[in-house]
Amino acid sequence: MSAPQTLRAGDVTVGTPLPPLQIHATPTFVTSTAIATRDFQDVHHDRDAAHARGSKDIFVNILTDNGLVQRYVTDWAGPEAFVRAIDIRLGVPCYAYDTLTFSGTVTAVEGDRVTVAVTAKDSLGDHITGTATVELPA
Repeated sequence: MSAPQTLRAGDVTVGTPLPPLQIHATPTFVTSTAIATRDFQDVHHDRDAAHARGSKDIFVNILTDNGLVQRYVTDWAGPEAFVRAIDIRLGVPCYAYDTLTFSGTVTAVEGDRVTVAVTAKDSLGDHITGTATVELPA
């Protein structure tokens, strides 16, 4: 088995698509990622509390969303890529039992920095939209 390769700045051009990534939001995933990010709001782990507050089910928290965007971009760019910025907006919730599908496209290459437009959709629509900027080795 060979080690994962890191993209080089010269390997990437504007318009380069990233491969899709799907994440199934099981109740265990939703709960464990909320706890791992120290987000103890009950709507992320207590179905009854989520219902009482008007939600269909427990839902993924924003800290998990940030981590998933980072994972998506670094899985594509490789282990030597360094995340310089993540700027996201949340749209519709991602409830337990739904699936997030990530897509992305390179929108800028400036020296060793690459900006990727990222979207994650679920059955309700756009859950995450935003950008991530990574620094690649020369």
